[in-house]
Amino acid sequence: LEGFDPEGLAADITFRLETLGSVLKDLRARGVRDICLCGAINRPDIVPSLIDAATAPLVPVLQAAMAQGDDGALRAVMTIFQGNGFTVQSAAELAPDILPPAGVPTLAQPDGHARADMHHALTALADMGARDLGQACLVRDGSILAREDIRGTDALLADAARAQTPPFAQTMLDDATEWLSGLDGAPKSGLLFKAPKPGQDRRADLPTIGPNTALGAAKAGLSGIVIEAGGVIVLDYADLVRILDAAGLYLWIREP
Repeated sequence: LEGFDPEGLAADITFRLETLGSVLKDLRARGVRDICLCGAINRPDIVPSLIDAATAPLVPVLQAAMAQGDDGALRAVMTIFQGNGFTVQSAAELAPDILPPAGVPTLAQPDGHARADMHHALTALADMGARDLGQACLVRDGSILAREDIRGTDALLADAARAQTPPFAQTMLDDATEWLSGLDGAPKSGLLFKAPKPGQDRRADLPTIGPNTALGAAKAGLSGIVIEAGGVIVLDYADLVRILDAAGLYLWIREP
């Protein structure tokens, strides 16, 4: 999608939503039969004057999609692909290793506080899912500290770090790799919980964590990260575990 080119990967076709109908014809002509939606994008603005003839019949569906939450919008887009003869496959089906097995791969282990906080985290995510909002929240001592908004998980953790860290210390922590070993043993509490929305179509927009999530959790003074087994993509798994171990945080891949 124009303006959202993947890092380190050259796109064969770049398009705008206003020309989606033509792109679908082009894909069929190239022999494409399967579609996998992955990567991060923002909602693009639709410029009416750029809509071509092949896309005009899709405009009502696209307009309805833009007016919905993330899951609803993606369902509408997948319906367009399916209606044009394509099969939509999830990234996790094509690359199952990005969904790690249940367990705790870190040296640190979740304690009783973490297990008690999970009740509140699950309740918060259920409420967020009912309103088609974010997929993550921060919980500490039975209280929901914050919920993910349209800015994403990195912003959620950055806000938490600023709220509990003096400005001069935050500046030093910006080069987090040098401070990770010092964070191990420092007072920590609370957790980041991330999971799919209840009822979410899991072929697209599965929640994702990676090394930046681990660094953000460490800066925010959390005890660990909890994700739903089979429902959250983990990028650079080995690096993520290494960072958490260095900072003394846990990763709990929890059975739903």
